[in-house]
Amino acid sequence: MEFEGKVAIVTGATSGIGMATARRFAEQGGRVAAVGRKKEVLAEIETQRIRTYAADLTSERETAGLVESVMHDFGSIDVLVNAAGIIATGNIENTSLPDYDLMMNINVRSVLQLTQLALPSIIARKGNIVNVSSVTGLRAFPNVLAYCISKAAVDQLTRCAALELAPVGVRVNAVNPGVVRTNLHRNSGMNEESYAAFVERSKTTHPLGRVGEPEEIADLILFLASSKAGWITGVTYSIDGGRAQTCAR
Repeated sequence: MEFEGKVAIVTGATSGIGMATARRFAEQGGRVAAVGRKKEVLAEIETQRIRTYAADLTSERETAGLVESVMHDFGSIDVLVNAAGIIATGNIENTSLPDYDLMMNINVRSVLQLTQLALPSIIARKGNIVNVSSVTGLRAFPNVLAYCISKAAVDQLTRCAALELAPVGVRVNAVNPGVVRTNLHRNSGMNEESYAAFVERSKTTHPLGRVGEPEEIADLILFLASSKAGWITGVTYSIDGGRAQTCAR
């Protein structure tokens, strides 16, 4: 029960990695503030240890209200997991500025604001932060330009924050998954047939021959948030079946 007595905020908790992470924290004794936009899904994951909050993290007001509510309900924040994110297709020629702004607002700007708001309690509790980035933060991929930029920004935010917060005993790390079986691509508009084809192709692009599962990413997040990772900070940790080691051939 590594997280007994600890409080974690987990964003993106209505599906995929965020949902798996919220449940893992609760299983290991933590209390969780699970954040998402789909109220009907949030209701399904609420338990004695998981309290849910509906919020649009692109809204400064709602994000500030979220942290106020969590502090009121739980009294403290020990761990922040920034798992909320979106993906969209687009290249250097056709990515519109509004699409770019939306990607950066959700994937990067909200991470910065939520981190800043949660920091006073995290510093006081000697807690830590884990950001969910992507293999696209480490390697370039075609036709997902804004997404790649946003995840590279998350990686650099992670490293800078880790360096700045180390003197006060706060660790900041990121995980960089490859393709994981979540709703990320479906939410971008990919239909079921296209998604099935994408997953099949991904089995050939990931050296271990399969895509990842949300629970596998959640396990790494919990490790980085735990005392077992007490001397780890500023890492961008690949968990991608070897995807980041490949190159075109």
